[in-house]
Amino acid sequence: MEKRTAAPDAARIERSFSGVPLHLVNLGLAVLSFLILYWTVYIGTDVVVKHALFLMTVCILTAVVYPFSRNPERRRLSLGMDSLVVVLAVVASIYAMYDYNERFMRLGSLDPLDVIMGTAMIVVALDIGRRVIGWALTSVSLALLAYAFFGNLIPGAFGHRGADLAGVVNSIYAGLEGFYGLSARMMILYVAPFIIFGAFLEKTGAGEFFIRLAFALTKNTVGGPAKAAVIGSAMIGSISGSAIANVSSTGVFTIPMMIRVGYKPHVAGAVEAAASTGGQIMPPIMGAIAFLMAEFTQIPYITIAMVATTPILLYFATVFLFIHFEAKKENIGRADAENIEPVRTVLREGWHYFFALVLIVVVMGMGYAPGTAALAGIAALLVTHACKSRRIDLKNFYECMVLGGKYLLSIGSLTGCIGIILSIVGLTGVGLKFSWFFSALSQGSPFIAIILVCLISTVLGMGLASSAAYIITAIAVGPALLDMGFPLIVAHFIMIWFSINSEITPPVGLAAIVAAGIAKADPWRTMFTSFKFSKGLYILPFLFYYRPEILLQGSLTDFALTTVVVMFALTSLAAAIEGYLSTSLFLHERLLLLLCAGPLFIPGRIWDVLGVGIFALVFFMQRRRARSTASA
Repeated sequence: MEKRTAAPDAARIERSFSGVPLHLVNLGLAVLSFLILYWTVYIGTDVVVKHALFLMTVCILTAVVYPFSRNPERRRLSLGMDSLVVVLAVVASIYAMYDYNERFMRLGSLDPLDVIMGTAMIVVALDIGRRVIGWALTSVSLALLAYAFFGNLIPGAFGHRGADLAGVVNSIYAGLEGFYGLSARMMILYVAPFIIFGAFLEKTGAGEFFIRLAFALTKNTVGGPAKAAVIGSAMIGSISGSAIANVSSTGVFTIPMMIRVGYKPHVAGAVEAAASTGGQIMPPIMGAIAFLMAEFTQIPYITIAMVATTPILLYFATVFLFIHFEAKKENIGRADAENIEPVRTVLREGWHYFFALVLIVVVMGMGYAPGTAALAGIAALLVTHACKSRRIDLKNFYECMVLGGKYLLSIGSLTGCIGIILSIVGLTGVGLKFSWFFSALSQGSPFIAIILVCLISTVLGMGLASSAAYIITAIAVGPALLDMGFPLIVAHFIMIWFSINSEITPPVGLAAIVAAGIAKADPWRTMFTSFKFSKGLYILPFLFYYRPEILLQGSLTDFALTTVVVMFALTSLAAAIEGYLSTSLFLHERLLLLLCAGPLFIPGRIWDVLGVGIFALVFFMQRRRARSTASA
């Protein structure tokens, strides 16, 4: 029996088990979580053994949990194909662990057995990635493999001398550039510990607490459930690092409430999708993407989290404005306050969840590794949960480990494909060639370059979690942006923001599709509406370059003034698109607000004054008409 789940691929299917098979699968998932936590404590484990064991465990469990075929009649666990994948993964991984010292000595002149084992592992990695997220990343990996083999047939700058099978295996499997290098290292050190931490938060009740708190904070506001969705998804998304998981967990509470107070189903789904997408890059944890950026740039995590705060708050403020204007325009009321608890009651029952989050930031600020910080957060959750329940709940601990292992498969299954991409980029030199082509295509224009980053990241990030999408985008366009003179922190923030946009951008929009399923709404209407609500996601990356003050690149005065001006611009844009400010906008007022937003996005105080002046004119026109309507 199989069940559909909200997942990085809208059509992803997981097998479901019962009885002894269920217990065995859960045990395997718990072991995967245990390995991550063990390596977090005992960091001295041999690197190749650690990375190979992680990839092997992920491949085995993925082959068991995810079927080879999406055909309903062929999804049962197969003793043929599934067993073959498991056997190949085990044999090739054990060979990689057992013989790696001698194999390093013969890099460049591998034995036939090395090539056979490496080829088997490449096939397994491609299949595992395809099973979980579909063909998006697998197709990129296959295209690069073809480029490696047949690059000698390509004329011009993108051609290369070509590589044989031994050369490809040498790069992907035998050395430390592919499977057992950066991709596995980043997953184990940065992403996996926080995925497990998120599982502990969910199973100990944090998700429910954050949703209750969000409803309590917004219960007396117009369109409160939609605003609660924004607050709740921001808090939960920072931990989960997955818009789709966020929609699945919070949307079942927020979307029905939004519909109940008067939001149309596709609008309710769009609000949840837009909020969940932004939650992936919400400090302090930012879905572990901040730690990946720290690895790429060597900028301290605390600095990255501080710089990220203002832009993401501007994004959520824009979403708030859209849903507020929508509520006022459609005359949507407040939620039934009698069924919503007071803020004080909610905080009294769940304040300890904040302690775990604060502890993570403090531990990171003290200079400890991200994995150590996640482990400290898990320990804090366990202690506070035990104190609250007045007992040590081993069953709950085991369920947390199982859930953590299940979530790890979604991101761990990408490790092999990312390893293939990294190694082929290094083997063929295509990264440098792509940087040259990117620079030539943009013609030296930063504006065109940022548009290209948006387009490229949307394609490369289809169906991927934010952390994986950022890694791919940073490999593809990061060097080109730096070569064009983009400041390091600006370039990487642009890539981070655009790496999550495929979650709500047509025609992909997987988070919007999942939200539409919960809302029982049309997926396309939901996707385009979430695209509208998420305008800040597409505008702010341009401002990172043209108004870097919002990334704390300048004096405190410049930062404050720029933040206020950008907020005016985003408000003008949201009101013009929605057709509502204090009351419904006439056509000339909408045009004035669009005209106002333009100068506010352009650096220069004269443009700031002009933009704010136009906004003030429209605002007072609106207020006067609203008062006249009310008195009449």
